[in-house]
Amino acid sequence: MHIRVGPFNLWAQMLQLLSISNIALIEDLRVEFDGALNLLTGETGSGKSIIVDALGVLIGGRFTSELLKSGAERGSIEGLFSVTSNPQFETLLENSGFQNGDELIIRREISSAGRNKIFINNQLATQTLLRDLRPFLVDIHGQGEQQTLFDPDTHLELLDSFAGHAALRAEVADAYENWSRLRRELAALHKDAAEKFQLVDTLQFQIGELDRAQLSLGEDERLQEERRRLSNVEKLTTLCQASYSRIYEDDNAALERLRQTVKDVVELSEYDSSFRDYLEGLESARAVLEDLSFALRDFADKLEFSPARLATIEDRLAELSRLKRKYGGSIETALEHLAQAQDRLRQIETSDEREQELNDQLAAAHKAYLGFARKLHKQRLQAAKALEKSVEEGIAEVAMENARFEVQVTTDQTGLERISATGLDKVEFHFSANVGEDVKPLARVASGGEASRLMLVLKTVSNASEFPRTIVFDEIDTGIGGRVSEAVGVKLKKLAQTNQVLCVTHQPQIARFADNHLVVQKEAREGRTLVSIDKLDRAGRVEELARMLTGAEITDSARRHARELLKN
Repeated sequence: MHIRVGPFNLWAQMLQLLSISNIALIEDLRVEFDGALNLLTGETGSGKSIIVDALGVLIGGRFTSELLKSGAERGSIEGLFSVTSNPQFETLLENSGFQNGDELIIRREISSAGRNKIFINNQLATQTLLRDLRPFLVDIHGQGEQQTLFDPDTHLELLDSFAGHAALRAEVADAYENWSRLRRELAALHKDAAEKFQLVDTLQFQIGELDRAQLSLGEDERLQEERRRLSNVEKLTTLCQASYSRIYEDDNAALERLRQTVKDVVELSEYDSSFRDYLEGLESARAVLEDLSFALRDFADKLEFSPARLATIEDRLAELSRLKRKYGGSIETALEHLAQAQDRLRQIETSDEREQELNDQLAAAHKAYLGFARKLHKQRLQAAKALEKSVEEGIAEVAMENARFEVQVTTDQTGLERISATGLDKVEFHFSANVGEDVKPLARVASGGEASRLMLVLKTVSNASEFPRTIVFDEIDTGIGGRVSEAVGVKLKKLAQTNQVLCVTHQPQIARFADNHLVVQKEAREGRTLVSIDKLDRAGRVEELARMLTGAEITDSARRHARELLKN
């Protein structure tokens, strides 16, 4: 199934449609998502996680023929995203040869033979590009390999988002770019210096050769025209003389006959005034013929065959042809090469002065960068303490009362080793879920469910609206229930105010908060297992919440409880 672009509401970086064909238990599934809180529910094993996994594959996960539905020759996953303006995102697409727009369609196809194809806006793309686009589109948190919270590179971004460091980060990035540009220029200058003697000889030879040639634009065309004249003097003389005679010298010359015609028309106009309208044109024609006759006479008088001049022209044209072949194919490119060579030679000849100038500018740029970066470092240290406090308060509300959270900020105060567009710091989150255990790097100690709830807390306490995208939570309710589920639902609802949220849940206390409630069902039909998904209206939500509350047998009491959950 291919997704067609339709008239959907744009909302930040948002997944509008997901189409899955012949993947795992899914034969043909099309899901439409809203721009707020989308909750997927259904019985255990119904296929909810298949949908999340398919989304992970779509944005760069591993896609093999093992994922194909049994008996299928090929399968596909396709997603339609609405996107808003983001300079980095746009540059990434443009540098890869893709046009920017309000919508982005990603499609991945796999065959039973293992052939894997990626399309972005119906244009073939690479796995590398897809993975580069992923951070701008979807952030998945759950049991799978997409757990971005386990990547320390994301911790710096979360801390800065929490502290609102966007303006200072931009100053650091600008200072870094200025420093990097000067470094590149100085490196190029050093490279020129290493090749200086050989390069100077080459440039001086080329400049001397082109200077001596005294090239001028259009010279080759003018010489070719003169050569044609010299090679056809006899023919041109005959043509000029014959035409001059017909116009001016013969007894019945055109000018004489035209003068007589003018005389006749003047006399006719005395009897019929309409003939006066022709007199001006006849006078103009007479003037043109007279001017042409004199031009023919003068041209013929100047025609003179000169073997010496013809030989000179041939030699000059041969020289021009050689120089054009050597320097780009035309006199214009040869002159451009001359200007560039002269400029390059001047740069080399003044390289010592320029090197000192660049070294001074580089030192000043490094000092300016360190000023911004150290200021950012101090603010990060302050923000780290505030983030630790906010996160520990938040995780206590989601069944991790004994957990401890630390933000470790290490820096290179010298500004010589760890210098980047994001500053001098490395940030890593440390975590301990249990009493008596030391905090350790998050990736080593947090389970998938704990990491998902921790990320939810981080997203809600940080300024997630700075970089809105689709955030997916799978297995976020593992090991919790009741009051804790309620707190998780509240945080999901808050996060959905600034980001599109997709969440798989088994808890009715979470499902009640859905803006878009989708139920996933699995059924056996004609000897085959099929997965379907439906968007629930209010009555359907009551039934689904009642099922989640009581299990297979839905009671009236469960329905009343479900209505109360939705009402509140």
